[in-house]
Amino acid sequence: MNNPAEQGTIFGHPRGLVILFFTEMWERFSYYGMRGLLIVYLTQHFLFSDEKSSLLYGAYTALVYVMTIIGGSLADRYLGARKAVTFGAILLTLGHFGMTFEGDGSKQLLQYGESQYQVTLDGRGGDARQLIVSAQGRSYINFTETTMEIAEPEVVGLPASIARDQFTITVETQQGYLDILYLSLALIIAGVGFLKANISTIVGSLYGFGDARRDSGFTIFYMGINLGAFLSSIFCGYLGIVYGWKYGFGLAGIGMLGGLLIFLSCQSWLEGKAEPPSEEKLKEKVFLFINVEWLCYLVGAGIVAVSMLLVKNEELVGGILGPIGILMLVGLVGYALVRLHGDERSRMFAAIYFVLAQIPFWALFEQAGSSLNLFTARLVDREILGWSVPGPVFQSLNAGFIFIFAPLMAWLWVWLARRHLNPSTPVKFALGVAMAGLGFLLLVSGMQSSGDIGLTPVIFIFAIYWVHTMGELMVSPVGLSAVTKLAPARIVGMTMGAWFLYSGLSNFLAGVIARTTGAETIGGQMTNVAAAKAGYIEVYSQVGYIAIGISVLMLLISPQINKMMRGA
Repeated sequence: MNNPAEQGTIFGHPRGLVILFFTEMWERFSYYGMRGLLIVYLTQHFLFSDEKSSLLYGAYTALVYVMTIIGGSLADRYLGARKAVTFGAILLTLGHFGMTFEGDGSKQLLQYGESQYQVTLDGRGGDARQLIVSAQGRSYINFTETTMEIAEPEVVGLPASIARDQFTITVETQQGYLDILYLSLALIIAGVGFLKANISTIVGSLYGFGDARRDSGFTIFYMGINLGAFLSSIFCGYLGIVYGWKYGFGLAGIGMLGGLLIFLSCQSWLEGKAEPPSEEKLKEKVFLFINVEWLCYLVGAGIVAVSMLLVKNEELVGGILGPIGILMLVGLVGYALVRLHGDERSRMFAAIYFVLAQIPFWALFEQAGSSLNLFTARLVDREILGWSVPGPVFQSLNAGFIFIFAPLMAWLWVWLARRHLNPSTPVKFALGVAMAGLGFLLLVSGMQSSGDIGLTPVIFIFAIYWVHTMGELMVSPVGLSAVTKLAPARIVGMTMGAWFLYSGLSNFLAGVIARTTGAETIGGQMTNVAAAKAGYIEVYSQVGYIAIGISVLMLLISPQINKMMRGA
């Protein structure tokens, strides 16, 4: 065990923890700041349909998780965590600043008779209203199931009401700026892939085996993650909606640049704990002047290229990740059957169960950035103390609730354990999945209470985020802890890779679910509130009841899973 007296410490912890805390805080600031704006940006700036935007969002978040497997493996075998984190932070900074190059966006063109008009919005976010623009001027418009109603028809030289079958809608896109968007997302995917898993590895390396400060150190680090997510959802969300997309994305980029500079400026504080396994191996020539280290960076460039191709063709992601997920499952089960015996085999099967059992939870929880984000912006009464709060700002609730309730939950488990009432890990997992479903059923009740076209009271958005956060605290830390304890030490890395792979699959599934809630939009805004609301009620009711059904099944088999854990 490391001797704390021999280390530079701050408040009793290795001073390297401070650097990692702020690096990760700013990385999460940049990631969640951009994430909160992304789907609104896709629907209103590039005028993607809700369906395409949701699937693209799901593909993007899925690839973020999957690429951590490659970034983590390269760091473990060759680069070392320090170099991998530095490379990842550089890619992230480039990606976030790339998001500020937005251009003029796509144009929604309306053809009526021999004349062409543009449909646009008078702002951003859920409060923006649709306008029709002609050479004479502009006027607000409203859509019904059968007509387009024009507020001041004489200003634009059109009739006051035009039947839907009398006009056609097309979209013109600035392809160059759209390609910049895809490249920026690909850079962020690769950057997170190299940074996310490896910075956690450095935290662990600061504490020797058996160091009693380890859990406390990870708790402090985890609070940095949530502090970044909390602040970015508020500030990036506000700037992006109120002042302009580039300001929200730009602030996210500044945050990541700050994290990179902090990490580079105090490398000595890491005390050599994140260096490559072998400097000699890194310098070995592979081809011509390319050594192993530069080959790793070229792999990163390859990840950018592949990710850009996949986010441009988001439908391919499910077709690729699905078979990979099946192969991973076959590999894990085969390894357990052939190479493991007795308690080790039993525990490995329990670990596989937890890897798979996370899927229904994350598929619902990750609606936060896609369908729930759009729902909040469009169909919720967001006025609080006279201020119409931008929709993306509400994504700060999850991190805020973690600040408040994570310590209480940690205390609760200890209090229950002393009284021999602490639920087993399989039971906690089942309760977490149930809460994912319950959150949506609560939101459905709020939608139904406000009628066919009324705005849903904002209290129900607070409610769903609180319930989902409670579920997250029963699934995420519990599941990660269980997998690391259950998998044999020689394959714990592969098992954790499977955890991230199935997390990625869950995110893509979240995009598929979000796609089913898609509403018709013109100019980036809904055309039929009643139909959109009915669609949300139908989908959210279905997934809510399905999740609760799955949780009941998980509760029924939890005693058997608990036995398979063999006391771990």
